[in-house]
Amino acid sequence: LLGRLCSRYSMLAASAAILCAVSTAYWTLAPRMPTGVALRAPRQLIAPACSALRGRGGATALGSSRAGRVRAAAPAVEQAEAVSDAPEVVSMDELVSLCKRRGFIFPSSEVYGGFAGFYDYGPLGVELRNNIKRAWWKDFVHKREDMVGLDSSIIGSPQIWKASGHIDGFSDPMVDCKESKLRFRADQLFWARAEVGGELLGYVSLLESGDMEERALAMATKMKKKAGRQGELSLSPLKDFTEATAEEQPLIPSPETGNPGALTAPRDFNLMFQTSVGAMSDAASTAFLRPETAQGIFTNFKNVVSTGRVKVPFGIAQIGKAFRNEIAPRSGLIRQREFTQAEIEYFVHPQKKAHPKFAAVGSLQLELLPSPQQLAAQPAVRMSLAEAVAAGTVANETLGFFIGRTYQFLVRAGCKAEHIRFRQHLPDEMAHYACDCWDAEIEMSLGWVECVGIADRSAYDLTVHAKATNTPLIAEEPFEVPVKVERYGLSKKAAAALGKSFKKDAKRVTGKLDEMSAEELKALKATAEAEGKASLTVSDCGGSDTFEIANELLVFEATTTIMHVEKYTPNVIEPSFGIDRILTAIYEHTYSVRAKEGDAPEEPPPKKGDKKDSTADAKPGVLAFPPEVAPYKCVVLPLDMRVVRECEYAGMRDALRATLSEQGLQYKVDESGASIGKRYARSDELGIPFAITIDEDCLKQFKADAASATATLRERDSTRQVRLALSTIA
Repeated sequence: LLGRLCSRYSMLAASAAILCAVSTAYWTLAPRMPTGVALRAPRQLIAPACSALRGRGGATALGSSRAGRVRAAAPAVEQAEAVSDAPEVVSMDELVSLCKRRGFIFPSSEVYGGFAGFYDYGPLGVELRNNIKRAWWKDFVHKREDMVGLDSSIIGSPQIWKASGHIDGFSDPMVDCKESKLRFRADQLFWARAEVGGELLGYVSLLESGDMEERALAMATKMKKKAGRQGELSLSPLKDFTEATAEEQPLIPSPETGNPGALTAPRDFNLMFQTSVGAMSDAASTAFLRPETAQGIFTNFKNVVSTGRVKVPFGIAQIGKAFRNEIAPRSGLIRQREFTQAEIEYFVHPQKKAHPKFAAVGSLQLELLPSPQQLAAQPAVRMSLAEAVAAGTVANETLGFFIGRTYQFLVRAGCKAEHIRFRQHLPDEMAHYACDCWDAEIEMSLGWVECVGIADRSAYDLTVHAKATNTPLIAEEPFEVPVKVERYGLSKKAAAALGKSFKKDAKRVTGKLDEMSAEELKALKATAEAEGKASLTVSDCGGSDTFEIANELLVFEATTTIMHVEKYTPNVIEPSFGIDRILTAIYEHTYSVRAKEGDAPEEPPPKKGDKKDSTADAKPGVLAFPPEVAPYKCVVLPLDMRVVRECEYAGMRDALRATLSEQGLQYKVDESGASIGKRYARSDELGIPFAITIDEDCLKQFKADAASATATLRERDSTRQVRLALSTIA
């Protein structure tokens, strides 16, 4: 029974979320809580609580500072409603304390004082993360006949990152504080000009957060009071440090020291971790830890196609570690220097981006924030994916399909559906090669946080790697009807003559000529005829070289060929999941605090001289993980120590253990001397969805007839208990 409940639970998740919504505690976002504190309420409660956030069209989406500024003028959409039973505010500190106390997450190298930007997963945390990864792999790979897996190396050839643009362009703007020696991301350091009566009072600066406007106004008010100025205080709109002019930069104070002139001008900082490969440490041995898993998929495209017998459309999936040398890691698991990605590169024909299974997600009603809505400072809209694709809001069906599947996975993993939205990248956020890009943002105590990116990357990646390596990374597809193709290019004799003339460079020269259009070839020939030779510049992985080609070697001809097979470079749709960020959302969305149950009697006061229990003052928290991803599926509990001392207990417990193990269910046995109520509360904090309680009646039944023995099965979220046959519980 327990096994069936675990497997069926995810199918009922949406219904269960609705049924439990009334009784489940929501997070609330308190307007004046310290950074990192306090939480979320239902949407109708958020608006009156967060006027500053509401003025920006919602809490900041981390990693999207520019988008946040565009939404700064967005009107308040949600109105306050009178609610008498507002949930208790729970602090982020309590959640962090629980995660550490119960073995989910530890600061890395804690015994040495910690190491910024790195975290270790404890016994429960690693089980939860592994279950999330398994659920993702099952959802996106095992259930799909058009998907295969890959596990590429963390360190690859540095030429990969040169071709992909990471060495030249994978950077963030950085600012140093010359006094505190701290470094900040320039696009996350905000400032404003304060004036009193139209005259300059000074500048305020602060790091990006959900309540920046309110904090900036408080800082300006304090500055006015200290200066003893009279008159009306006004504050300019907040801008990030990259928007400050050279004249304004020296006037902006450091957010750490508060002193103007302490900040340096912004400069680019490459985010890749550099290392050395081999015994020598020099330029030739320089390599990089991968900043993303995607490039390993692209460089293995040809291998997968030739060995996996796959045909476009198909996808390659990978889960693995990625590394980014963040300037200012913060917000726990949200911005780390070492993190886990789950990515898919789905290859499609450039002109055929319809998806055969789009109808399965087309009816999903999602909260979408398209680019035009953001630019017009308008709120998000709710529409079906079918409507969004038909209207051109989402570029194509394949992109829409993965948006829908992403939403379904996030809800199945434990994120609340009402706190998920999809935001389209603004024109200045979009990569130059991208056709369309959407972020799945999840609302947390930190605001709207980007957790998944779904992008149509066109053919950029395969094209740059093919060009850099002179390797065709293409797909082939037979034409339904043979096609006549007219081509203008080198004659066979001219190609042979170029081979003899340029020898080892012949392939580079002829390859460049093959890429040129008929007009370019004719212009090159005209130059050669006029001057007796022509110059041809070739830039590829071999470098950038200019070759002089004699006129007699440039012989071109027009040919007509009957093509039976189409050769093309596939386009790529890429869903990229940040597993650690999703885990943070799951911790927040599933966590609540409830009163003690009726079966949990008050504990007697400690006797004089007894050591104080460090967890005695902790509130009874509940992590309502879906059973599919919970670290343990059930806990086995003897009612009290009298049961444990019975001779039949050990045999019954071992038989139950064997049955649970055979079913592949992760379980825990708690035979401590604490009361049953305390042990229920303890298992709730661990996110264990079911508890099997063995009492004296169960032992008596087991002794008389093992097949007739019954035990109590308790469900975590409702705390309901039912009596079932022990042989059928697992």
